[in-house]
Amino acid sequence: MNRLSTRAAAAAALLRQHDLATTRLVSPIAASSGSQYSGIVADGEMTNRWFSTSACEKCNPFGFGLRNGYLIGGRRYESTAAASDAGDSVGEKYEYQAEVSRLMDLIVHSLYSNKEVFLRELISNASDALDKLRFLSVTDPGLLKDAVDLDIRIQTDKDNGIVTITDTGIGMTHQELVDCLGTIAQSGTAKFLKALKDSKDAGADNNLIGQFGVGFYSAFLVSDRVTVATKSPKSDKQYVWEGEANASTYTIREETDPDKLLPRGTRITLFLKRDDKAFAHPERIQKLITNYSQFVSFPIYTWQEKGYTKEVEVDEDPVEAKKDGDDNQGETKKKTKKVVERYWDWELTNETQPIWLRTPREVTTEEYNEFYKKTFNDYLEPLASSHFTTEGEVEFRSILYVPEVASQGKDDILNSKTKNIRLYVKRVFISDDFDGELFPRYLSFIKGVVDSNDLPLNVSREILQESRIVRIMRKRLVRKAFDMILGISMSENRDDYEKFWQSFGKHIKLGCIEDKENHKRLGPLLRFFSSQSEDQMISLDEYVENMKPEQKHIYYIAADSVSSAMNTPFLEKLLEKDLEVLLLVDPIDEIAIQNLKNYKEKDFIDISKENLDLGDENEEKAEAMKKEFGQTCDWIKKRLGDKVASVQISNRLSSSPCILVSGKFGWSANMERLMKAQQVDTTTFDFMKGRRVLEINPDHPIIRSLNAACIHSPDDQESLQAIDLLFDAAMVTSGFTLENPSQVGAKIYELMGIALSNKWGAAASYLQQPETQSQNTGPIGNEQTPLSATQDLNSETLEAEVVSEVGSQK
Repeated sequence: MNRLSTRAAAAAALLRQHDLATTRLVSPIAASSGSQYSGIVADGEMTNRWFSTSACEKCNPFGFGLRNGYLIGGRRYESTAAASDAGDSVGEKYEYQAEVSRLMDLIVHSLYSNKEVFLRELISNASDALDKLRFLSVTDPGLLKDAVDLDIRIQTDKDNGIVTITDTGIGMTHQELVDCLGTIAQSGTAKFLKALKDSKDAGADNNLIGQFGVGFYSAFLVSDRVTVATKSPKSDKQYVWEGEANASTYTIREETDPDKLLPRGTRITLFLKRDDKAFAHPERIQKLITNYSQFVSFPIYTWQEKGYTKEVEVDEDPVEAKKDGDDNQGETKKKTKKVVERYWDWELTNETQPIWLRTPREVTTEEYNEFYKKTFNDYLEPLASSHFTTEGEVEFRSILYVPEVASQGKDDILNSKTKNIRLYVKRVFISDDFDGELFPRYLSFIKGVVDSNDLPLNVSREILQESRIVRIMRKRLVRKAFDMILGISMSENRDDYEKFWQSFGKHIKLGCIEDKENHKRLGPLLRFFSSQSEDQMISLDEYVENMKPEQKHIYYIAADSVSSAMNTPFLEKLLEKDLEVLLLVDPIDEIAIQNLKNYKEKDFIDISKENLDLGDENEEKAEAMKKEFGQTCDWIKKRLGDKVASVQISNRLSSSPCILVSGKFGWSANMERLMKAQQVDTTTFDFMKGRRVLEINPDHPIIRSLNAACIHSPDDQESLQAIDLLFDAAMVTSGFTLENPSQVGAKIYELMGIALSNKWGAAASYLQQPETQSQNTGPIGNEQTPLSATQDLNSETLEAEVVSEVGSQK
């Protein structure tokens, strides 16, 4: 019995999931839906048991996973363990018969998600055949005598919808045709690898691709009929295998036409379906080879139409020829024109070599950049590249790039499914459609190739299965990406990292939110404006270096712009003390810093939150201020009610009378503004708004005036209105949104009216008395200013413009 790999078992499991378990098996004894089976019961008597053939444990055409028996040649044989348990009695044996047409239908319609992979699978099979021949020729050079060149050639006939794939590999004998193409899910490559493993050359390197034995049948994705002509150097005869889609039979015959004989190798001819004849166009074939099989180690030639320009003579019109002859007597010059001569010839398609297989010291920077531009269709050179090989538990080679600018037309930060990482298995392209398997979402901008020999793929070789190997690969790829980005940040050319940050800064901040394990790697990459660097961003390392000796925390303030952040009253005392404050002006900044929590054992402190510690608090002075203004704080709190949680003496103000700070665990004013703009659930918003604390500046004249009002006349309406207006002003200056702006405007207008009343009352009175003015006016042009008005204006001189009224003089 052939020993089947665990991946072949996975293939069987996949096929069983596609209703293979419900396939009706025909018994040679009974055609019913159940099979009669003789078993042994506890009392030793023989009884008849019926098992439904729809049970997947009993219905297994491959013979995978049978507990008490094995399937050899389609017959079920009881194991010796089962026989010993049953005593001397032996149950009846029946043949399992699989519906091959149903199985083929599953392979064609359920196993592969994209039709175009048929060419990848067939080229991979051809590459395996060439690799086998190259390996065997080391000990038996005579195998190469019929054809020295090892290559793959693909020819198309777009008119008839035919694609022919020819290789000069090892070929197959008659028996190998039956074993490999006549038995589904039996891999000749897997059998060859097993033989290598068991031989003395177990340590020899190999590049064989096939594993599951179903890749050949992908030809039926696009073909109605497939013929395989093959010639093995072990045999003198050439055989032709022919099969049709949805058929349960195939034919094998000996090739008798001398024009169709091969020196060695295999020729697969696909007769395409009507809807898939587009695959017979040479341009389409060339594009598929470039995408999937560009880095196969053997040359791939395609039959392409070419042309060259040449001059040919043209026949002249007799009349024009006679005219030209009269003008140019004695000169005989024939007219010619340029035409393009068309012809067909072989063209090498996979010219680009996989540079990741070379050692890094052999590859120049120009070669890395050229490979990047050609592979990812970019016209700009990358900012950095990393070429490395990982060995040990997982072995793979990779080249990673950091592009100069983000991809146009899409936001990769919101879409983790990008096509920036191209996965290869033994140089054959598998997929570039990943959803976070190899890189997290915040590093989705990283581009590169990953090539491994032992990745856990599914049977169709299209999906990377989640496993411990993939997790290890992901961890190492992420680490290399961080090293590459850190190298850009430490470069002497500061402009390089400024370009990177402008394009991918949000990705790094997103990493602070989503990837707690890599906070130590993400922290040095962050850049922010600060109160001491408004024009140029600084790193957290630079901030820590500039910290005062007594400074214990990293201070920050979040706002919508650098200008508004610099003019906020929260900064007043810190600017006086020359303490640097980070200015977070990007909406994602505040969330990223809150998730980062600390950097180099320095906690991040939001200066807009309560209980700000500046490190130099004078407890005696604070106690004296609290005693002096304690009654005033209670008075203000009583007036404001539930608008604030408390009123406290501030240690962060120097020129402003008061400020409104957020609770320690609630949203800041900036976060509240952002969340209100996109809120859906109002209950969450009200809860996260948290407590607000009004802090007053005891050194400000307004606060001292209110303190006197609290002591002498706490019920005075003007002082109470001043408290209301003071709170509204603190809301605005602290960055909060007013709930009733029109009401606040009315308060301001009322106070303006009180402040401005009677200040220019005389002038207003003067302007509103036209009749009195006309009575005290002399002849036109000699207007007089009333005496009372002059006295009210404190003897100020008023200039009047002389205006002549139209029609006043006759």
